[in-house]
Amino acid sequence: MRLFTIRDYRYLFGAQVISLFGTGLTTVALGLLAYELSGPRAGAVLGTALTIKMVMYVVIAPFAAAYADRLPRRGFLVLLDLLRAGVVLALPFVTEIWHVYVLIALLQASSAAFTPTFQAVIPDIVADKAAAYTRALSASQVAYTMESLLSPVLAAVALLFMSFDLLFVGTSVGFAVSALLVLATRIPNARPSAHSGVREKLVAGIGTFVRTPRLRGVMALNMVVAAAGSIVVVNTVNHVRDRLGGSQSDVAWMLAVSGLGTLLAALVLPRLLDRIAERTVMVTGAGVLVAGTLGALLLVAVPAAGWSGTAIVWGVIGVGTALVVTPTGKVLRASVPPNRIPEVFAAQFSLSHLAWLVTYPVAGRLGTAAGLAPAWSVLAVLAAAGAVGALLLWPRRDADGPADEMESAESVSPSETTGRRYGPAA
Repeated sequence: MRLFTIRDYRYLFGAQVISLFGTGLTTVALGLLAYELSGPRAGAVLGTALTIKMVMYVVIAPFAAAYADRLPRRGFLVLLDLLRAGVVLALPFVTEIWHVYVLIALLQASSAAFTPTFQAVIPDIVADKAAAYTRALSASQVAYTMESLLSPVLAAVALLFMSFDLLFVGTSVGFAVSALLVLATRIPNARPSAHSGVREKLVAGIGTFVRTPRLRGVMALNMVVAAAGSIVVVNTVNHVRDRLGGSQSDVAWMLAVSGLGTLLAALVLPRLLDRIAERTVMVTGAGVLVAGTLGALLLVAVPAAGWSGTAIVWGVIGVGTALVVTPTGKVLRASVPPNRIPEVFAAQFSLSHLAWLVTYPVAGRLGTAAGLAPAWSVLAVLAAAGAVGALLLWPRRDADGPADEMESAESVSPSETTGRRYGPAA
């Protein structure tokens, strides 16, 4: 079955793409808004705003997953899209830094509930075909990478003709269109969870990560992605504007370079994942990201590297991010039976953003107070520690079993989840 012949997936994918591009424009505009409000302290402001985002993700996502099987998912997703559209529309009117923080808290609380619910819908729509699900994961990652590439490009072009605050308007429109597409999609309500109580649901996903070797490895890899990614997300605006003397458009173009690296890797990965174990690809990606953080330190030590050096390092970080992130959904899906998918996706959502909650303040606050060299040194150490942790926590033998195939996950009942296939390795 061709993936995009599935009507509901096609609509849902369209909603994802439009919403992502709106979010991408917000990311670029938020960095420029922080620079306009605080100048050289923009890194600290943006780091704080993104830290608030991570707090919302870590706290809200598990509760969203706990109640996911009690809510009509289509209506819930539409409501969250409309809430985000309204909040983003207010951002151009802020005049104080604390206004940014309040609106970001509201915006990201909605996103924290939206994303795990959205991710858990995909297996229900393409559940009849393992190959279709794998392609759906790849398509979803390509959408993320296309956004990271094209949103900064679109922003750079738009900034030639308009002020950055109008980018927020584009984001709001994106969320509204996303809501319309979700409304047109036939989304089944969630299957009853394997756990009955809300408290049990809140801890179930985290417990699965703690007990399962490959998922413990994923937790360590989350730190690698966050440490390297924070350099790009938080520090690009100050690095380009203050150290390289670039313009607003140059900030967007440099972000696009990182997105290009991610896109190229994501386009190659589907064929590689047919022949190479997910663990091998993801651990290799961790090594690439560690190299990227060390390259960032060289940029500080060798100012002559300038634009070309920055572009190379940003591109390397983009490639490494795709190598780690793209196979993650497949690893999660293969580690639990169908009725536990929402809780494990929500757990990964929270755990991955918990890593960003650690690294964003390092890149933002420490980068502003002590300079980029100390901040990037700490981030390089965190990335290296995460890579070593993944190697130790995720045994090679755990990547070779039949659990890599989606059908194997679906053939095991919830009562078997503590056994050989889903439980800790013997």
